Amino acid sequence: MGGKNSKPAEAPRKITEKLKFHSFTCCILMLTFIFNFSVLVKPWRQVNWRDDQSALQFVNNYKPHVEGQQIRVLLHGPIGAGKSSFINSVQSVLHGRISVQALVDNATHDCFTKQYKTYKIQKGNPDTFYPFVLNDIMGLKCSNRRSSKIHLKDMKRVLKGNVKDGYTFNADCKISKEDRHYNTSPTLNDKVHVLVCVIDANTTSLIKDEVLMGIQDIRDEASELGIPQVAIFTKIDQACPETQEDVKNVYRSKLLKQKIEQFSADVGIPLNCIFPVKNYHEESDLDTDTNTLILNALRNIIHFGNDFLNHKNA
Repeated sequence: MGGKNSKPAEAPRKITEKLKFHSFTCCILMLTFIFNFSVLVKPWRQVNWRDDQSALQFVNNYKPHVEGQQIRVLLHGPIGAGKSSFINSVQSVLHGRISVQALVDNATHDCFTKQYKTYKIQKGNPDTFYPFVLNDIMGLKCSNRRSSKIHLKDMKRVLKGNVKDGYTFNADCKISKEDRHYNTSPTLNDKVHVLVCVIDANTTSLIKDEVLMGIQDIRDEASELGIPQVAIFTKIDQACPETQEDVKNVYRSKLLKQKIEQFSADVGIPLNCIFPVKNYHEESDLDTDTNTLILNALRNIIHFGNDFLNHKNA
């Protein structure tokens, strides 16, 4: 009798298992739908993800046409955008290991970088360096009109090569010609050859109008000097779920593309001069896909800087 009565008990278990399977299938279909809705069928920029060595070889082999010259790349942008982290990421890729040269602070919301700092990247032996330098500068923040004007005047002198390495910026007054860090006779190597605006892709919609105006003002000063300008979008892994899952979705993410297009419209930097990257900040080992994005940005920065140098040398 027990055997006959036990058979009907199998039915509820089978129904439960079918319901679980049906729910799981529905979840998978829903996630697939959401993913397909949030990504482009075709990436809006092509990247050869399987080959980061060609870009690395280009950087390693690059030499300015005039011996002794170097490309000076100035990084600027809002506080906490990842300027120092980008410098460390570039050095990490070129050294083949995680490297920290520029100090980074994740604990404060104020500007951590106070000085005008030049970073050379060692190439091979200790006495040899890559023929380009990266300059870090105090980040942009919301401030009164007077402080904004002072910052703009300092930036103009930085672009012209009048500010020496190690100068500490002062929000209350611009650098004076009597300051020991004032360069009265800048050479071509002292001047900025590429202006790079670093933007946190995760907070583009939160950038205050005052900061955007500051970026535009600095861009105008650089344009008057003929200096090429690009933008680096950092923290793309935090900007949307698609890039968090896989950075190779960077040029398929609709949300990230909208952020880049809006920033381009706000400040005037063309889309083909904006490069999204993921900085190294928590990893202990390098990643080929992350390297590819960083090297792609660096290669284009070098191209722009080299064109500027050639124009000045002509």
